[in-house]
Amino acid sequence: MSGIWAKYNALLEAQPLLTKALTSFTGFTIGDMLAQKFVNDDGKPYDVMRTLRLGSFGFFIHGTTGHYFYGFLDSKLPGTKPQTVATKVLIDQTMWNPIFGLMFFGYLNVCEGKSFEDYTNKIKADLKTAVMGSWAVWVPAHTINFAFVPPSQRLLYINSIQIGYNVFLSFLGNKKVEGGEEEEKKEL
Repeated sequence: MSGIWAKYNALLEAQPLLTKALTSFTGFTIGDMLAQKFVNDDGKPYDVMRTLRLGSFGFFIHGTTGHYFYGFLDSKLPGTKPQTVATKVLIDQTMWNPIFGLMFFGYLNVCEGKSFEDYTNKIKADLKTAVMGSWAVWVPAHTINFAFVPPSQRLLYINSIQIGYNVFLSFLGNKKVEGGEEEEKKEL
């Protein structure tokens, strides 16, 4: 196990952006697989494309933006004093969290070929739930993150927790919205 950890850290140092993108790909992929296996009770068969959408979001969006956002946050608010940690958590949850939600729903919307109207309906229906639902997980998780986790390891830590949280996101991201494209197709 220590060999895997050493290899991960070597990759993180040599290619931090790629390593964090692959880490997020893994977290989002596993989270969706778990959501489809244990949460969804719609009787539908396993949706490989859904997993690819979530995994690709982790790779292209979560890992890369997280690398830059948390790097920026650490550069502007260095240290682990309680006030610094509280400020980072506040910024993460009041500014980054809603932006992340907009990116998440927008990415899925584009990948699924849905309209801008579908996107706005999804935001109206589920963004508040996603943001407020994350507070129960991410306020304590980021308090630990910013106080004790070395900056280079933040996305690995986040993704280890993100796997469970992604079950919630996967469910929410794939929940049908009334008045959206799916409802219109049923009426035709």
